[in-house]
Amino acid sequence: MSRIAPRKIGLLAALYFAQGLPFGFQANALGLYLTALGLSMERVSLARALALPWLLKALWAPFVDRLGNERFGRRKSWIVPMQVLLALTCAAAAFVTPKEHLMAFLLLVLLMNLFAATQDVAVDGLAVDVLEPEELGAGNGAQVVGYKIGMAVGGGVLVAASAFIGWRGLFLAMAGLYVLITSGLSIWKEPPVRRHVAAVEPGVRATLRQIVGLVRRPGAWALLLFVGTYKTGETLADAMFGPYLVKVQGLTPETVAGWLGGWGIVGSILGSLAGAALASRASLLRAVFVAAALRAVPLVLQLLLVTGTIEVQAYTVVPLAVTEHFFGGVLTTCMFAFMMSQVDRSLGATHFTLLASVEVLGKAPAGLLSGFLVSAVGFGGCFAVAVALSVGFLGLFAVLERWTVVPSPSTSR
Repeated sequence: MSRIAPRKIGLLAALYFAQGLPFGFQANALGLYLTALGLSMERVSLARALALPWLLKALWAPFVDRLGNERFGRRKSWIVPMQVLLALTCAAAAFVTPKEHLMAFLLLVLLMNLFAATQDVAVDGLAVDVLEPEELGAGNGAQVVGYKIGMAVGGGVLVAASAFIGWRGLFLAMAGLYVLITSGLSIWKEPPVRRHVAAVEPGVRATLRQIVGLVRRPGAWALLLFVGTYKTGETLADAMFGPYLVKVQGLTPETVAGWLGGWGIVGSILGSLAGAALASRASLLRAVFVAAALRAVPLVLQLLLVTGTIEVQAYTVVPLAVTEHFFGGVLTTCMFAFMMSQVDRSLGATHFTLLASVEVLGKAPAGLLSGFLVSAVGFGGCFAVAVALSVGFLGLFAVLERWTVVPSPSTSR
């Protein structure tokens, strides 16, 4: 029986949890608060641009991947400062409300995403460095589940609890979690870089040349299109489902955050575990196809709810949210496993960061433009487009199979 180091896996889970906290708030709760303030749907959707650091992190990934103090810990040299900055930013946000200081609060959210995205590169590199072959499954499980639990807490649990603990309590609790995690990380001694890991990590300029070479591989553009569009329809629907419940149905942000950011993330976590099982039993490309086909079903149900065919009640919205996030989680895990199968290990965390940035780039326009689409064609038209995009994505499988995507040794994330 393979031995798994619980402390190592637990540490990775805690760090990915920390990264999920601010993104969960920004993705699942911020739009609800802005909608409740009376902002237009265009402005609500444009607020998703605050996640831009997750798209751009590939620009500084080679530096994070390469630089660091070996005595303190090459990865800890980045992770600890980012954790401290996240704690300070959350503490500042406790005293800055969107109603009174909107621009200042949005700037703080942007900084949270910047620090979390930078930490993500370092934590990915740490996972590559410390995980043994028999620990890859557990390590990847820690990444997916830890991050999504962080999203559930930051975008669901704490937001729902803010009805009792208040705005300050929400962000001070988040800051406290960062302090707790940083304390544990500070006393953990990062192992020295293994020789085979150090040997395959080139300098920054060489890394950039290798990235250009990757783009020139046969089938590379088909792969990038595939990765960049698999979540477009789902993102379009997710961006406007919460605002629809607040604006049209008159529900409170705290209630919707509990339904979507709380129960929804529970479904997403379960879906991620199911996706791992699916990806281990079928070819990765086939697993992505099955997951993408199943993901379209709850999007159709969302369309029926928005157009009035299904009644808006807790007993309809919560199961729908769980189902939609479940199949979305299955698809995400299968796609990330497929992306891992294409990663060139000689680039460390940088290659996967590049693919992950393309994944974010593909989702970003849908979220940013969703409010404008609602203004143009209404919520019903917006969700109809989301369904069409999700079903249309299935046609890319035939295109991708015509190309020869050069596989590389897989790596962990």
